[in-house]
Amino acid sequence: MTTSWNYPDPALQDELKKIAEAIVAPGKGILAADESVSTMGKRLQDIGLENTDDNRRKYRQLLFTTCPIIGDYISGVILFNETVYQKTDDGTPFIECLKKRGIIPGIKVDTGVVPLFGSNDECTTQGLDDMAKRCAQYKKDGCHFAKWRCVLKIKSNTPSIQALIENANVLARYASICQAARIVPIVEPEILPDGDHDLQVCQKTTETVLAYVYKALYDHNIYLEGTLLKPNMVTAGQGCPNKATPEQVAAATVTAFQRRVPVAVPGVTFLSGGQSEEEATVNLNAMNQYPGKRPWTLTFSYGRALQASVLRAWAGKDENVKAGQDELLKRAKANSDAALGKYVPGSIESKAGDTGLFVKNHAY
Repeated sequence: MTTSWNYPDPALQDELKKIAEAIVAPGKGILAADESVSTMGKRLQDIGLENTDDNRRKYRQLLFTTCPIIGDYISGVILFNETVYQKTDDGTPFIECLKKRGIIPGIKVDTGVVPLFGSNDECTTQGLDDMAKRCAQYKKDGCHFAKWRCVLKIKSNTPSIQALIENANVLARYASICQAARIVPIVEPEILPDGDHDLQVCQKTTETVLAYVYKALYDHNIYLEGTLLKPNMVTAGQGCPNKATPEQVAAATVTAFQRRVPVAVPGVTFLSGGQSEEEATVNLNAMNQYPGKRPWTLTFSYGRALQASVLRAWAGKDENVKAGQDELLKRAKANSDAALGKYVPGSIESKAGDTGLFVKNHAY
């Protein structure tokens, strides 16, 4: 019969569920350090450093050798391919540094966004062709979860049905390949904050995108307990004159998820979407104080919102490594508190806390 299909083997279900639940353990979240070579080059350029293999390695070394207490706040780190195989100055693999801190290594497996032919300036994400082989190798090398980013845009005629279906199916196929390789897939349908749309438009669009995504995951027989969601927060567009309060962002975001995200999903690990470090923390905190039903863990998977102050404090100088690591600890602690609904806005100062991090049409 057409509705006959098999759940994953019980042992695989158990493994995937344990990994997912460990990543969204209370008060913990993800450090997204999966910037591509070109994107990392832009980060280094901002502090006057050349984009060389060793400069990228030194910066990642700073992050991954931070005091072991970082493991109290960070449960997982998303790596880029080159970072999986890099080592510290003393020859310790970065993955081993993370494991010693109780942090689960993860890996970005998509190979970037590409134009979606026939669409209204929309895109899809590539990288499925050899992904099963890569995932099998990453699992052997110590990576236990993965990330795949799809991008959708709010304009007068987008996201289109074409883009909604294509990106949902790509995410579902990616999730299927990951689970077959015993890797937890983080499903990331990001709605860019570009534009002048208001909060309600973003909420309705988010609900629509999530409806397509979870229908596709269902169609591909994905084991939801062994997945995580990495979405945008529901916010007004960067060009909207009416800025929402944290409480309004929380209400719109949680309401959208109540309507579209199944209870079986263990957790939601938000991307920061160009918000400042402090703004991303305050909005996450407001969600965890929201009085409505929240059957999933709501936590963070931040890149720029965990690293902006780190880069500014480090400035590429060996003597500033400790200062950079201290900034990482402060922001990680702030977001840990926010994931518990216990953060006091403005209580943790950092080098770039209120600096806007929005990048138009952001790509990794």
